[in-house]
Amino acid sequence: MSKLIKRPIYIDKIKKFINDDVVKILIGIRRSGKSELLKLIMNEILKLADKQHLIYINFESADFFDIDNYQKLSKCISKLMIDEKKYYILLDEIQHVEHWEKTINSLRLKNTDIYITGSNSKLLYGEYAALLSGRYISFEISTLSFKEFIDFRKENNFTTKDFLNEYIKTGGFPLFSTIEYDDEQIEILLNDLHRSIVITDVTTQYKITNTSLLERIILFIYNNIGNVFSARKIADFLLSNNKEKTNVSKIIEYLTYLENVFVIKKVKRYNINGKKILETNCKYYLSDHSLQYAVGKFQKTKLPGILENIVFNELIRRGYKVFVGKLNERDDREIDFIAEKIANNERIYIQVCKEFNSRDTIKREFGVLSEIKDNFPKYVVTTDEFWQESIEGVKSIHLHDFLLLEKF
Repeated sequence: MSKLIKRPIYIDKIKKFINDDVVKILIGIRRSGKSELLKLIMNEILKLADKQHLIYINFESADFFDIDNYQKLSKCISKLMIDEKKYYILLDEIQHVEHWEKTINSLRLKNTDIYITGSNSKLLYGEYAALLSGRYISFEISTLSFKEFIDFRKENNFTTKDFLNEYIKTGGFPLFSTIEYDDEQIEILLNDLHRSIVITDVTTQYKITNTSLLERIILFIYNNIGNVFSARKIADFLLSNNKEKTNVSKIIEYLTYLENVFVIKKVKRYNINGKKILETNCKYYLSDHSLQYAVGKFQKTKLPGILENIVFNELIRRGYKVFVGKLNERDDREIDFIAEKIANNERIYIQVCKEFNSRDTIKREFGVLSEIKDNFPKYVVTTDEFWQESIEGVKSIHLHDFLLLEKF
């Protein structure tokens, strides 16, 4: 049995809101560790309350399959609340309950402290948001950061020494770092996970009948991590390769579904000199880079995109808002990431480069950043073992060291 390992990056934030009159919502991709975090929260609660006043329901457990609408949920919880003391209610994967928000809104008016998890960002929109406007706080739970990946493996006595290579090849889903699987087992589990996301969280939830189109769109995205493209480009690709004419609006709809269940994240471009967001074309990254291996295994030719994906997720995990950068409309050169925390007046510029194999590569990666005339940090993040120089204020840093920096 795997250990329940603390994730202080989340627990330290969430436990500050124990007993606060807001509903705590944990959202994120399936198997990112939301259920384990809910159990860690339970441990914190049990320091303050007794077991009799803690109600926990996992809606993916067969014991609760029959609770599929808000009336049944209300009835179930009402039976468990037998006195007037405060009850701590923890509901895991609540999206399986139809109109669950009605029950939550009702329970919130009682002497309760409520925590819920879900694998769909729609939890924060629609009727629920209207009912609880200003009375909830959300936490997006990501798969393991590189630092967490190391911590998890050390806790579980894994023998691998080259953690970065393992992280690149294995990804950050906690399951793969709490139990030691071989490569074949990981491949099988990743495929199962991918199918469950596509079938359960997308196809079933959104009643998609054209699953082959969904799968081709996913394959296109997975093969184009780090590339700028549009829904029109996907449609043109499908027409030229599969002789399949596809409505652009349908592709946009499917992309939205994939965003809703946290498979992909959309990144817009930003014109630095013009100081405006560009609406045409964008990039998509995966919530965990290992999802790419579910359809194409690990391929060294895809490594540049994988490295970008890892850096992107680290920035998002640390609370940055991220854009793809352009110096101006006429300049085709790209800055991989502009990451901002506007409230803190923080900004960093990042290029990601697998290795510096020519002078042209060095000029390209460092040159575009050196043309930005402000005092914010600028990094070229690389896996090159032989280049650690800085040029004109632009710092070269190994991916391993970048991911473990306390502050950028």
